Formats: sequence, C-alpha cells, structure tokens
Amino acid sequence: MPDREVQTIEHLIYYQYAKIIAKSALNVSDGKAAKGAHYGFIKNTFRQLKQREMKWSDITREDWQFVQKDKVCIYCGASKDLSQEHIVPRSISVNQRCPTCPRIREIHNQVWACRACNSAKGDSGLYEFYKRRLHPEPKYYDLIPKLLEKKYLKTIWHCHTCAGTLTSTDIDGDGEITVLDIDHIIHQ
Repeated sequence: MPDREVQTIEHLIYYQYAKIIAKSALNVSDGKAAKGAHYGFIKNTFRQLKQREMKWSDITREDWQFVQKDKVCIYCGASKDLSQEHIVPRSISVNQRCPTCPRIREIHNQVWACRACNSAKGDSGLYEFYKRRLHPEPKYYDLIPKLLEKKYLKTIWHCHTCAGTLTSTDIDGDGEITVLDIDHIIHQ
C-alpha cells in the first residue's frame, strides 16, 4: 500500500497524481526522489485532492503538452516508426459506451509510441506495462514520464467512474491496494 490514508482506487489515483505535482513543482526527476525528499508536500497535495480542496487541471492541458512535445516515443525516446498509441487500451469494456467513448478514442488518451513499444504494451494497463518493462525495479510506478502518467490517470479515473469502482479497494484480489488495482479494470 502506498500510504495508510490510501483506501480506495480514487485515493490511489489522487496519490499518484500528487507525486506528479511534486515532481513538477519541486523539480525532482522521479516519484522516488519526490517521495524521499518531499513526502509532506505529497501528503498535503493528496489530502487536498481527496477532499476536493484542489482540482487537477483539465486534461486539455496535457493534450496541448502532447501536441507541443517532440514527436518521439513516450516509452523509449525513439523517433522512427511512430504512431498514436492509446494509453488506456481501446479494447477496454467497462460498459456498452466504451467503444464510442471520446475519452478512450480521442487525443486525451493518446501519446506517440514506436512500433516496438506499442506492440510490447499491447492491451495492458500503464502500470502493468511498466512493471514488466522495468523488472525487477520495485518502484517502477515512480519512473513513468509525467505527461504519460497524467494523461493515463485522468483517463482511467473516468473509466473507474463509469464502472462504479472509484470507491473499490484491492480490485485484483492480491491482498493490498497497489497501482495494479488501477489497471485491473482494463481486464474485467
């Protein structure tokens, strides 16, 4: 469990987002460094998000960052054989609206990826993919590029809303709430 106050999927999404805010605001390279040096900032930001005292930015901000960013693979930095990759797989089937959901089909859920990374990720969730990709790194979830994780969290939050699982815990049934529970909705 990332923090004892993280009890639900929604809390976990906010906690991961609070680490991204810390990385940006405090100019640290990754979530491990942010948590190590600025845990109080992360905890305070998490509480503000959870209590609705702070709102995350509209996803349009990340869409503009995506458009303005260099056209390279978000996963490996390659500049050849690129295509638009859907971070939350288009195959997600939370309900009957998924096949036409603009949050899944449009730019909100897209980044540049090379053919190899796009193929390697397939229909897995972001955290599941990074766990495989960075194995045996135990804090793989703290090494995901900020823009990628922000877009993912904002999109998957809506998927959990549609599925009614934001208040759920330990969706994957492994005995603890982890970032893999955020992804688990993709395979239901």
